[in-house]
Amino acid sequence: MLAALADRGPMLAAMADELPTGRTWVYEPKWDGFRATATADAEGTPALISRRGTDLSDAFPEIVRAVAQVLPAASIVDGEIVRWAGGRLDFEALQRRNRTNRRGALQLARTEPCHLIVFDLVQHGGADLSGAPLTERRRQLEGLMAEAPNTLTIGMQTGDIDTACMWSQQLADVGVEGIVAKRADERYRPGVRGWQKVKHYTTTEAIVGGVTGRLDAPDGLVLGRIHRDDGQLHIVGHTTELSPQAAQVIAGQIRPAGDEHPWPSQLPPSWKDRTARDYHRVVPELVVEVRVDVAATYEAGRPGHWRHRLRLLRVRDDLAAEDVPPDLDLSV
Repeated sequence: MLAALADRGPMLAAMADELPTGRTWVYEPKWDGFRATATADAEGTPALISRRGTDLSDAFPEIVRAVAQVLPAASIVDGEIVRWAGGRLDFEALQRRNRTNRRGALQLARTEPCHLIVFDLVQHGGADLSGAPLTERRRQLEGLMAEAPNTLTIGMQTGDIDTACMWSQQLADVGVEGIVAKRADERYRPGVRGWQKVKHYTTTEAIVGGVTGRLDAPDGLVLGRIHRDDGQLHIVGHTTELSPQAAQVIAGQIRPAGDEHPWPSQLPPSWKDRTARDYHRVVPELVVEVRVDVAATYEAGRPGHWRHRLRLLRVRDDLAAEDVPPDLDLSV
């Protein structure tokens, strides 16, 4: 089974518009973190492996220590690495681990400890459980995790659709991205999108501070929000590619800005765009409504930006820039 995971990666979820219903389905929160499998080899040596096969053991030593305490030799569990900070999930803390060296990771493990939320048991003490139904894998996982340290946490699961919908709404505030639906009788299939995921989306407003493409035919918007702490406009996200119709509407309502614009002349590198990008700064006066999910970055409790691309819904001619919620607030 370890070879199958190395070749194909963990079992995955396909996007769905709504949650499936019926007695054969169970539901779990979709955590905003790093997907990882924790393993103990035949000698009991622990390791932490990313979805793409990267060894994360040096980056998260506190999790590896906990894995060594809990997993018997020749065992594999599947889960999500997360960091809780200020009452919500902190994805940026996980990225800091990836950017540091082993010594730095040891320090961060003390100051910014992370956790592994475990939701599946693929192999247990040499017994391959991938062919067993999820209900059996879950039963054995609950027994294995009964006395695990806090660094390892068993994931929430319910067979009640109303509870799953409540989780989707209430846990969005702490950074849970949505719900994953799994068939209770399904085996574990490495690399296969056999589960279904429904993301929690909402709509909100943002200020157009720049565009990519041409000013007369923009292909994307660079959006901003005013931060409470300094009263300045900060970049909070980029949209997906604009339709020709939307590009025409936007082009007719933007004006190029000069050097007094608060943003740099190039878009700085990000975790998705590794190099600086050219764009056009525009007078930050046009307000648009966008669809967002809850995945966002926070640095020392301060808002950063929405991590995933935003979908433009419409121009809000009825709103001025000062009517837009501050920071990453989704309502006022």
